[in-house]
Amino acid sequence: MTEIVFFEMLLRSWFVLAAVMFFVLMRRPAPYGRHATAGWGRTIGARWGWVLMEAPASLLFLGWYLAGDLRSAVAIAFLLMRQAHYVERAFHYPFTLSRSARPIPLLVVSFGVLFNSVNTYLNARYLFTFSRGYDAAWLAEPRFVIGLALFAVGYVVNRRSDRTLARERARTGQRYCRLDRGLFRYVCCPNYLGELLIWAGWALATWSLAGLSFAVWTAANLVPRARVHLRWCRSHLEDYPADRRALLPGVW
Repeated sequence: MTEIVFFEMLLRSWFVLAAVMFFVLMRRPAPYGRHATAGWGRTIGARWGWVLMEAPASLLFLGWYLAGDLRSAVAIAFLLMRQAHYVERAFHYPFTLSRSARPIPLLVVSFGVLFNSVNTYLNARYLFTFSRGYDAAWLAEPRFVIGLALFAVGYVVNRRSDRTLARERARTGQRYCRLDRGLFRYVCCPNYLGELLIWAGWALATWSLAGLSFAVWTAANLVPRARVHLRWCRSHLEDYPADRRALLPGVW
């Protein structure tokens, strides 16, 4: 079996697995953070768990870029976009978490490593090896420009929401608390909304099935989690606004 045949089979399977994971997570949330439960085996501290899960998405993507055949200004743009998210997510965000943050089951960390490794392989090998390449004119193509704009908006929404959460936890000393500032006034999980925008923008900017697979997986993971977060907030936080939505203001 050639690598390109393997790549195409894996990509098709990846979409199917995303659909399966969506329905699994709609019934049972992933057991970390506020939804952690006993019975998932050994755990690891939240900070190092996040480093281990997210580092492959940064380091492997760089490795596949260096090993690839397609080098261009557009390839560098994709590399910088990806690294902008994952260098922060792997090597800065984990250390903004409280030392008392709930540990993460090693099983969840292992799944995160597997997901990021496969997702990185699919996206990097397509962009830097199997695609026909992107000439410099792609940087002015509306799909790239709009995709980059979505990516940037999502990045800002995601980072600001994470910082708001961290500041409020530091101020109150509570692990989970009601927030009434910024986009938290309208939705329960603006940080998730930001991440969905990031990878929707990535799918548009790359205009590839590999990029789309990442956006689909992001939705399969975060849409159910936002839904269960909203239910949790309504049942655990006093006077939680009844009209606040999970992800989309006034909609859902």
